[in-house]
Amino acid sequence: MPFWNRSARALLASASLAVLVGSSASAELPGPDVELDRRETIDRPSLVSAVLARNPEISAAVAAIEAAEARVPQATSLEDPMLSYGVAPLSIYASEVPFGQRAQIEQRLPFPGKLQLAGERAESEARAARQELASVRLELSLMASTMFDDWYVVHRALRINAQHRELVESLKSSAEAQYAVGKGSQQDPLQAEAELVVLQQQRIRLEAERETIRARINGLLHAAPTNALPPPAEELEAEPAAPDSADALQARAIANRPELEAARARLRGNEASVALARRDYLPDFGVMASYDSMWMEVPHRYMVGVNINVPLWLGKRKAAVDEAQAELSRTRHLLARRIDEVRVDVERARQRVIEALNVLRLHRTRLLPIARDRLAAARAGFVSGSNSFLALMEAEKNLRSVELDVEMARADVARRRAELDRAVGVAPGHGPEGVPK
Repeated sequence: MPFWNRSARALLASASLAVLVGSSASAELPGPDVELDRRETIDRPSLVSAVLARNPEISAAVAAIEAAEARVPQATSLEDPMLSYGVAPLSIYASEVPFGQRAQIEQRLPFPGKLQLAGERAESEARAARQELASVRLELSLMASTMFDDWYVVHRALRINAQHRELVESLKSSAEAQYAVGKGSQQDPLQAEAELVVLQQQRIRLEAERETIRARINGLLHAAPTNALPPPAEELEAEPAAPDSADALQARAIANRPELEAARARLRGNEASVALARRDYLPDFGVMASYDSMWMEVPHRYMVGVNINVPLWLGKRKAAVDEAQAELSRTRHLLARRIDEVRVDVERARQRVIEALNVLRLHRTRLLPIARDRLAAARAGFVSGSNSFLALMEAEKNLRSVELDVEMARADVARRRAELDRAVGVAPGHGPEGVPK
């Protein structure tokens, strides 16, 4: 088990990543990201940009857009013309009559406006596919941002572990000095040595966790799991700002969320489908030209003409209109429900940011100073003989725990803010300008 509690979003990112890695396990992975390798440290925007540039889900979404856009000229094109040719077989070997043959070409012409409506319907699907690409980019940005926070926490935990190993070594030396002058117990240095072993075990687990997170990040980068990654920046934002008001965030989300834009595009496509179904009551036309050698008079051999279908079976057409209208109504209701869900998502994410900020403020301004003062008092008391070495070790453990909690709280604020950005429709790690192109 990891040494900290992972958020639900981190678990989702891990599950999605497993699907990505599993689905392309047989493919050859690209080499390390040269730009990342040149950095001494990695920050959130650079990791998000690298993931968006390399992850195969982006290429798959782009291919889906190309497929949807390729359907537009198909929907707006005329049917292929029909060419027919026939012969009179008994005239082939008959000497008393000329050879009889007939050739004809025909082109179907839909009633004016039908092709345009079909094109609008296909174009709406293409617009929806473009918004689905934006959704993929937002999800990958959120996953990369969450992985960056995990990368940050594990490195900070390893640093805290190293600092406390030095501190416990110092406390062990103090205990040995106290015991040498007859003021301490023989168990005090042994207790410090046991604590050093615990710290060593924690370091082993942290290093294993670091390698696991490295593999996950490389999975998002579509790279080999063992590729090297720079360490994260020294610290996250020291004083994170409070989120905007609920009304402002919800308004931005309704305007920006690609899922809503995709639903609106499909709504316009459904409107075109209703209009197209109604226009199906109107007839289509055809034009033709033919040559028939079996007419004796040469002027009669050449013919041109038109044909028209008779939309006689009205029940079928009425059912098609009813179906299109029902689908349009369904899409409208789904869009309204999705807007309600977006409002709830934004407010929930906003409250989680406020909660995380309060927890961070409590740890940084209250618990951390208390833990430091407690260790200083316990150390002074041990030197003066007013308290035991056990109290000193408990104070050291408490400070170590609080320091780690502070770093986890900072990362939790960043995770919650990334979730809020995603809920609003902005790419985490890239600010209000949105997803990088």
